[in-house]
Amino acid sequence: MSATPDGTRTLLPMLGHTKGKRSPVTCALKCDNACSGEVCNTSANGYFRDVAATAMSRRAVLGLGAVGAAAVVLGTSITGAQPAAADSGQGLSDAARKGFKNSKLKFDAIAPVAADVDALTVPKGFTWQPIIRWGDPLFADSPAFDVTRQSAAAQARQFGYNNDYTDILPMPGGKDKRAVLFTNHEYTNENIMLPAGFDPAEGRAIGRAAHGLAVVELERKNKNKPWNYVQGAANNRRFLTDTTYELTGPVAGTDLVKTLDDPAGRSIRGTLGNCSGGTTPWGTVLSGEENFNGYFVTAGTSAEDKRYGLTSKPTARGWEQDEPRFDTRNPGYANETNRFGWIVEVDPFDPQSTPRKHSAMGRFKHEGANVIVGRDGHVVAYMGDDERFDYLYKFVSAGTYRSGDSREARRNNMNLLSEGNLYVARFTGDSPAAEITGTGALPSDGAFDGSGEWLPLVVDGTSAVPGMSVAQVLTYTRLAADTVAPTKMDRCEDVQPSLTTGKIYVACTNNSDRGKAGKEGATEPNPRTENRDGHIVEITETRGQGGTRFAWNLLLVAGDPAKNPSAYFSGFPVDKVSPISCPDNLAFDSVGNLWISTDGAPSSIGYADGLFKVTLDGKERGRVEQFLAVPRDAETCGPIVHDEERSVFVAVQHPGEDGSFAAQNSFFPDYVQAGSTPKPGQARIPRPSIVQVYRS
Repeated sequence: MSATPDGTRTLLPMLGHTKGKRSPVTCALKCDNACSGEVCNTSANGYFRDVAATAMSRRAVLGLGAVGAAAVVLGTSITGAQPAAADSGQGLSDAARKGFKNSKLKFDAIAPVAADVDALTVPKGFTWQPIIRWGDPLFADSPAFDVTRQSAAAQARQFGYNNDYTDILPMPGGKDKRAVLFTNHEYTNENIMLPAGFDPAEGRAIGRAAHGLAVVELERKNKNKPWNYVQGAANNRRFLTDTTYELTGPVAGTDLVKTLDDPAGRSIRGTLGNCSGGTTPWGTVLSGEENFNGYFVTAGTSAEDKRYGLTSKPTARGWEQDEPRFDTRNPGYANETNRFGWIVEVDPFDPQSTPRKHSAMGRFKHEGANVIVGRDGHVVAYMGDDERFDYLYKFVSAGTYRSGDSREARRNNMNLLSEGNLYVARFTGDSPAAEITGTGALPSDGAFDGSGEWLPLVVDGTSAVPGMSVAQVLTYTRLAADTVAPTKMDRCEDVQPSLTTGKIYVACTNNSDRGKAGKEGATEPNPRTENRDGHIVEITETRGQGGTRFAWNLLLVAGDPAKNPSAYFSGFPVDKVSPISCPDNLAFDSVGNLWISTDGAPSSIGYADGLFKVTLDGKERGRVEQFLAVPRDAETCGPIVHDEERSVFVAVQHPGEDGSFAAQNSFFPDYVQAGSTPKPGQARIPRPSIVQVYRS
C-alpha cells in the first residue's frame, strides 16, 4: 500500500491519467495492466498475409482499388452500399419481417454524453432507480451499509462490488411478481471504498468478501412496476472466495489441479475475476472467470505462466500476505492458478447447491459463455478470450438437451457442459454464397465477407493437438490453440447467438496494438490498425450450429463517424447513427434487435459509455441508437432488455473509478454532495449498482 499527499490510501503508486488510454486504475485493478504487459502469444499465424493478399486480389479483379489504408481489408461491403430492401419485405429475413420493428420499447435516441458528466442519462419519457447497490444487506441478520463501519464480516452478508453479467429469472409460480437476480462481483477498488488509515489486513479481507457472485430475490406489485430486492429471502446467496466449487470434466482429479488443500483435485475454493456470462435453457447461469492472473504470485518463468500473464511481482491487492495459495511458490500450491480461468455454472433456485467449474470448456480469460441448442439437440456454447490477439472458441456438448421440467430432464441438462468437443476459430476471406446450408438467411446482396472453420482441440474425448493430453489441452487452452493457427482477434469479449436467427455476434472491444512494430497488422475480420474503437463480427454457421464451417461479415466497425471515416454500419448512413466505441456486452430483445453495452468510450471518442440498440436486417440494418449513458468513470455491463415490459436493466460498474476516498469522482447512485450530511441509506461515495430503466 502507498499513500497520496493527502493521506489517501492507494493500491498502486503512480496511477496517473494517461491521455488516450483506458483509466490506469481500471487497468491495474481489473486486468492487472494486461495492455501494458506482454502476454506471450508467440504463434506466428502467418497465413494472415495470405488472407490480406486474397482481399487485395479480389479488389483488383473487381476494379475497386485499395479503398484507403484504414479499410483495406474490410471486404467488398465497405466499398458498395448494401442494396436497401424494398418495403414489401423483399430481401428481408423472416426475423426482420416478423419482428425487428415491432418492439414495444420505443424511444428517441439520446445525444452522446460527455465523459465527465456524473449522471445516468436516459431517453425522454423514461426514469430509473437502483434495484440494489454495493453494501445493501442481503440476509435477515445483515447489517445496514455504513461506510464508516465497514468490516469483512459485514461485507460477506452484503451485496458485493462491481457487477458485470446480470440476469433476472422469473420464479416458478411467481406470477410476474417474483424473480431472482443473478450477478457477479468482478473486482474491487479499495482506493475509493475505504478511508485513509484503515487497517490494511482488514481492508484486504473486505476486498475478498466483496468478490464473487450473488443471487438475490426480487419482488414487485405487478409487471408495470419496478423491481425491489427482498432482504432475507430464501434464495438470497453470496458466493465468496471460500465457497466450494466442484470441478467437472476431464481435468478433474488430474495432477494438474491437485493442491495441498485439495489433494483429490476436485474441490476449488472461490471464483475470481468473473466477467460476463450467460443463462442456459435449463435455467442455470454461467459466469466466466477472466482476469484471474492478477490475484496470484508465481515463478513467472514457465511458458504456461507467460501465456496467461502470471508473474512474480507482488499483486495489487496483496492477498498473498494472508493466504499462502495466492503465492504458488509456496509448497503445495504450484497448481492453484490452474483452478481458475474456467466457466462456472450456478443454480440460482437452489441455495444449497454446489456451483461447478466446467473443465471441458477450456481454461483461458473467459469473458463469458452463451448457449444455444442446435437442431440436433446438442448444446453449443460460444466463448471469447478477452486478450489482445487471442481467440474465439466454441464448445459442443456430447449429450443432447431434453426439454421439459422433469427431474430426469433437469439432471440430464445439468451435465451437458461437463463433456463435449472444443474448437477454436479461424477466419479466412472469400466465402461462396452457395456454401450457406445452415440456419440464417442470406443477406440481400448474396455475399458474405468471408468463410471460416472451427479447428478441433478436443473431439470425442481425444486430444486433437499433437503432444498434449486432453487434460493439458483444456488446462493450457491458449497454448494448445496457438499450435493450430487460429485467428488472432481484437479482444473478442461477449459472443451472443441470436435465438431469432441462429447467427452469432462477436464483440471485439478494441486492440490499440494491432499494426504496431512486431505486431500483426489489419486482417479481414480485424480490419483496422491501432483499433481503438472495436467492431462487431456476425457469423452464420453453414453446416448446423455444431458444425465446423461458418461464414462471416462485419456488422459494424465502431467509432464516431464525424471524426473517424473508417467507421462502418453495414451501409446505413453514418450521419444517422449514434457514435459508439468499445463494444463489450451483448444482449437481444424479444424481437431480435441487438443491444450493445460499451466499455472504454471515454478514452476513445470522449463520450460516456452507454447502451445502444442495433437493427440487424432490412433497410435499417446497421442503425445504432443510444438508449442510455452511465455516470463518470463508469462502464455499462450486464444489459437485460425486457422490451415487452418497456424496461431495461444495466449494471453500472466502477463509477468514480479514478477518484480517491477523500476526493470522489462520483456520488452515483445517491448523489449526495460533498460536505453534506448523508441521508439514511446514502453515502458520500460511489456505489456500483444494478439499475432499472422504465417508462415514467
